[in-house]
Amino acid sequence: MSQSEKKLSVKRCFTFATGLVECLCFAGAVFGWASLVFVLKEEGYFTSLCVNATGVNGTQTLDCSAQDEQFSLVFTIASFMNNFLTLPNGFLFDHFGTTVTRLFGIFLYTIGTLMVAFSTSALAYLLFPALSLLAVGGILLLMTNMQVGNLFGSHRSTIITLYNGAFDSSSSLFLVIKLLHESAVSLRASFLFLSACSVIHVLRTFFLLPRKFIPYPLPDSYTYGITCSKSSSLSTEEKANGHVQSTAEETETPLTKDAPVKQEKSFRECLLSRFFVWHLLWLSVMQLRHYLFIGTLNPMLQRLTAGESSLVSQYTNAFAITQLCGVLCAPWNGVIMDRYKGKPRTSGETEQEVDLRASVLSLFLTALQCLLFSICASTPFLPLQYLTFILQVLNRSFLYGGNAAFISVAFPSCHFGKLYGLVMALSAVFSLLQYPCFSLVKGSLDGDPLYVNIGLTLLSLLAFIHPLSVYLHCRRVASQQARNQDVTATS
Repeated sequence: MSQSEKKLSVKRCFTFATGLVECLCFAGAVFGWASLVFVLKEEGYFTSLCVNATGVNGTQTLDCSAQDEQFSLVFTIASFMNNFLTLPNGFLFDHFGTTVTRLFGIFLYTIGTLMVAFSTSALAYLLFPALSLLAVGGILLLMTNMQVGNLFGSHRSTIITLYNGAFDSSSSLFLVIKLLHESAVSLRASFLFLSACSVIHVLRTFFLLPRKFIPYPLPDSYTYGITCSKSSSLSTEEKANGHVQSTAEETETPLTKDAPVKQEKSFRECLLSRFFVWHLLWLSVMQLRHYLFIGTLNPMLQRLTAGESSLVSQYTNAFAITQLCGVLCAPWNGVIMDRYKGKPRTSGETEQEVDLRASVLSLFLTALQCLLFSICASTPFLPLQYLTFILQVLNRSFLYGGNAAFISVAFPSCHFGKLYGLVMALSAVFSLLQYPCFSLVKGSLDGDPLYVNIGLTLLSLLAFIHPLSVYLHCRRVASQQARNQDVTATS
């Protein structure tokens, strides 16, 4: 290996490592909402909504259900914006490239952290725009980092899922803020520090990421970012993106020179395909289950612990700590896909068909995990919630990593940003059901979520349609290839 190749290899590894830290420590912080709610309640946010109520024995109690509902609404809007705005952000990424998209995301993230830093109990409504900006800025950091997988060829799916797992684990950032708050570090100081870290994100944007995109497959001696030899570095990137994007990002590469080249599907054809529809349903039903669980975790623990603050804090910490394991769980999904892809290819089988065949097991395991997680979350037994937390982080890691990996292998890479954004946006509309579900529990069901949980568990069964559909497609394609080979052999 030459000196220049060694430097290139080191740079790629450093890009991967810093991207992992960025996703792990910042991108998905908003999903640690349960830990932040605990701090916000101690700081007196929305306490004006608590009212005195007469208990069963005629005793006066403090009813804070309206406060819980307001916190739930903050998270509902933030999680909706996180997904829905991924659609225009996907078009932004596909059209303008990495640098512009990241600078926009960093700007949103910084404004969000500053708004939380300068919010108070009197300015509690700043949480609505602040959490939404944090969510949108974070997903942009993840979106621009996922292309780093293209630098590592056969390990591409593993790295994509690893980054998504790091994104999930970053929800533990709010646990760190909660623990610092208990050690007398103010909420303002913590969020001002997060704002200052944006300088690191900006430096990484210019030095360790491309101006446009990282192509796949990767051309020889591909370089990116600002280096000492700036002009040659940028020209290499531009040539790669100009020449390779139309051919190297091909998801249906023919196996032989004599085989006809398949034309890329248009964005409209991808959108109307059976794969896209079932994948959207697969993501939407499981995402709704996770969002409702995260958004209602604090009131659920209040109910199961009979309002004992120390127990609520203990279980909140346990939930946040398990979120750290997302970065450890997610790569297994990518490993499943990459290892299964390594099996011998049948005659006439394309690269895309191999990728699709490898995705079936991943899609099925993700749906099965969600079913088990939903059953445990529906059981009103406090110690069982430790298992619920484990299943939740495992399933969430598989869900988002598998989502990105499936879109990258099932559809042309030139449409990745748009399709990823659209599927997240449409699933966000579906996730708005979490707020009426929460209102139903607090209202008609008198705080008991059992029937809503049973309904969501039954709804999660729909997720099994997607892996079944992909499996049947792969089997039909294999049968057709076998018939074609028989005809060829006979003739």
